[in-house]
Amino acid sequence: MKKISLLGATGSIGLQTLDVIRQHPEEFQLVACSSGRNIDETRKIIQQFKPEAVSVQQADDAKKLKEEFPGVTVMHGEEGLVEIAVYPSSDIVVNAVLGSVGLYPTMQAIEAKKTIAIANKETLVTAGHLVMEAARKNNVSLLPVDSEHSAIFQCLQGEQEKNIDRLVITASGGSFRDRSREDLKGVTVEEALNHPNWSMGAKITIDSATMMNKGLEVIEAHWLFGLPYDKIDVILHRESIIHSMVEFHDSSVMAQLGSPDMRVPIQYALTYPDRLPLKESQRLNLAEIGKLHFEEMDMNRYRMLAFAYEAGKLGGTAPTVLNAANEAAVAAFLQGRATFLQIDELVERSLEHHSVIANPDLETIQWTDVQTRQFVHSLL
Repeated sequence: MKKISLLGATGSIGLQTLDVIRQHPEEFQLVACSSGRNIDETRKIIQQFKPEAVSVQQADDAKKLKEEFPGVTVMHGEEGLVEIAVYPSSDIVVNAVLGSVGLYPTMQAIEAKKTIAIANKETLVTAGHLVMEAARKNNVSLLPVDSEHSAIFQCLQGEQEKNIDRLVITASGGSFRDRSREDLKGVTVEEALNHPNWSMGAKITIDSATMMNKGLEVIEAHWLFGLPYDKIDVILHRESIIHSMVEFHDSSVMAQLGSPDMRVPIQYALTYPDRLPLKESQRLNLAEIGKLHFEEMDMNRYRMLAFAYEAGKLGGTAPTVLNAANEAAVAAFLQGRATFLQIDELVERSLEHHSVIANPDLETIQWTDVQTRQFVHSLL
């Protein structure tokens, strides 16, 4: 039985991870988990899965849970998040938290020699060089949970790295894929959150609409699979049936297909190198679908994707600025303090304002993150 620590248990990926655990109680046990401020959902998780340790964001919430569940170790804040990540009895850490807050706990879990199932792409975007070096040093596996990276990972099973020529990441196009930039003036939060294919959290759905989500995935793929940016392409694929592809230097192309269901890549990361049945997952019927569509990405239409390639190639602290500025800008849009089109403007100005620091250490990355957010707030 694999014992699991789950960071971000009440988020979209976290809840779907719990569903996988629920389906296979003989295979998986939740021993520790963290959540933010959704205390009602946290209570349900404790009652159903009976974890040994739980961490929440606020001290007051932690106090309430301690009183309600005296047999559970309850912690809070960043320190609690780290304690869950390095929980002694866990075998695998699922990092499903949102944003750069996932970086430090992941680094600590790697030092504790935990296998990492990584759904928190910001960890690799902001500090890929540090994370991958720590993973190599500690002989720790990083198993991708994002559907696109899981697809690439599955396509590469049994293949040799020297034969890979190109990675092709597919993109649904998000909520506004049929609108021009001119048509995006004045769009509402509700419109932006109406994703045509996937059910995801608010921040990721907005990132999908701007195509920043795909930009972050390009940078993550660079670190996970060791390919240069000119060997990583993005293609618009409306149906989200092909989750990504790998082209080899003999011109063969391998693709991983399936109906949109995040539980599939989550479960594959937990069962790797094995597979288990997944109940209620919609089976793929290509005859019913009939056609699959593909289009080239318009970098003028999706400026955030262009910014991500630029930041990735610059390296150093540039991806940290890209991510921090985007997080601050998206939060402002969701709060009604910025328009949708201001998101990429704020990211662009942040990148232009920043002087890139090469080979940053963890402290420099964290400092850059804070400075970037302050700069975005000053613009707002």
